[in-house]
Parts: sequence; structure tokens; C-alpha cells
Amino acid sequence: MKVLLTGAGGFIGAHVARHLLAGGDDVLAVVRPRSTAWRLRDIRASLRMVECDLTDPDATRACVARTRPDACIHLAWYVEPGRYLDSPENLLWVRTTLSLASALAAHGCGRLIGAGTCLEYAAADVPRSEESPLRPQSLYAACKVALGLILDQFGAVAGMQAAWLRFFYLYGPMEDERRLVPSLINALLEDRDAGVSSGTAVRDFLHVDDVASAVCAVARSDLRGAVNVGSGRAVTVHDVVATLGTILDRSERIRWGARPDDPAAPAYVCANPHRLIDGAGWSPRYDLDAGLRDTVEWWRAARLRPNGRRT
Repeated sequence: MKVLLTGAGGFIGAHVARHLLAGGDDVLAVVRPRSTAWRLRDIRASLRMVECDLTDPDATRACVARTRPDACIHLAWYVEPGRYLDSPENLLWVRTTLSLASALAAHGCGRLIGAGTCLEYAAADVPRSEESPLRPQSLYAACKVALGLILDQFGAVAGMQAAWLRFFYLYGPMEDERRLVPSLINALLEDRDAGVSSGTAVRDFLHVDDVASAVCAVARSDLRGAVNVGSGRAVTVHDVVATLGTILDRSERIRWGARPDDPAAPAYVCANPHRLIDGAGWSPRYDLDAGLRDTVEWWRAARLRPNGRRT
């Protein structure tokens, strides 16, 4: 299968690229012009790299016309930590995605896999299924809700199967260093104090390699519409942080309550991944302990590389 993979240089995209290659797919990896795409350096020779500014509609149409993919996995979006939730950039990426979808349909692409978020759902104290009520509380989530609905209807009209992946919480090798798991790992590896919240929030964490295998499983299935990508196992943030402290033998360096709890954050977020498991035949490789140990080892090794962590 010839797959156009946008956001190939991103956290999820780089792992999806590896899974697609392992499955024998012809991977057209879309990256921004002049991007270092550091997460792809070790597999770059096996990919067909495609530089394209997807926010330019003419460039997008030309890219699709030139590549004519069988399927597209669209992961590109604005995800700057601390800024993306209410950034106007989200509106730009709505327009960008609609332009890409139109170009794909015009050139016979049979399947489009889009990237949504668990933040689309209304707050609840039970696992969310794809039928759960939606109530976005940020511009980012609202844009994702709108796109998921539009692409579902557009795909039906255009004869292009469209699936919408609602990602829950993920972690793993090559994550942005500013996010919870890598920032904590690096602080503890450096034997520094790590300030965290109370950790009472309940979340559904999934190793990024399992996320990538889920993306590819859905791409190869006939699933349409919303599909949750999560473990289905609820754990507290406290459990995640405490497990890392134990793995790194630095529990005494964790400063509980040094950061305030976010009053706007939901208390409980967990997936019901029944569609992913039953409809795509997916199952995870990692439990939380094994996944965190794998992540710690990646960061430990990255710190020893001569060119730094981004190698």
C-alpha cells in the first residue's frame, strides 16, 4: 500500500513510519520544508521523503497529484506544548486538512485516517466510548470535533473511507522534552528535584509504539468514523510518577504538590477501545511498567549520544 504520512517527523508520526515500513508499505513521509526530521534519521533511507508546506493549498494539491497515494494517515497539526489548546493556529489546520482531503478525493485516494483527541468528549467518570457525548472545552478540541464530523460526511460523498482516531494520553521514546514523562525522567536522571502536582488525576496512558500499531491497524481495516486509541486502563498520574521514581531509584527527588493541580483539567479520562480491539484486531504490547522502563532506557541512551538527545 502506498501511504502518504503527514506529520511523519512528529512524535506519533515517526513511530507510525516505522510500523508502516515493517509492514512492507511504501511510505511517502511528508515533512515541512527544511525540517531536520530528527526522529526519522535512522530510517530516512527507507522512506520516500516529501517536503511540503501543507498550509499552502497549491503545494498540497501538487503533492497529492504527484504522489497519488492509496491511503493517507494525516497526523500533522500544531501541537506546541502549553500553547496549542487555544491557539488560532488550530483554524489554519482545519483549512489545511479540508484542502488535503479534497485533493486526496480528487486523485482517487481510497482511505483517510485523521487525528482527533480524547478532549472532544464531555467530562464523565466512566470510560468514553465512541458514542459518548462530545463537549469540547478548547479551540483545539472544537476544531477536532468539527473535522471529525466533516470528514465522515465528506468521505461518504466522495467515496473515500474516513476514520477518525481519538488519541488518549501517550508517552514514550522521542517525546517532546517539555511534557510530563520526559521532563520527569530527565530531572531524575540528572538527580534533580522534580516538582509535580498531587497526581490525583486519572488518565489512560498508552506507549507510543502501541499508539502507532493502532494507527496502522485502523489504516489496514475497514473501520470508519471515530475510533478511540487508548489502553482502556485507568491509572492516576501519581502512579505514573511514582513508578518512574522507583525505576530510576530517585523517589526521594519527587516533590509532590510543588505544582498546582489544574482546576480546568478533567478528573477522569479513560478510553473504551472496543472498536479498535474488535474492529481492527489490535492489542497493546506494553503494560505501564514495561512501557515506562522502555522510555527510561531510550532517554538514558539518548543522553550518551555525542550529538545530544535529538539524534
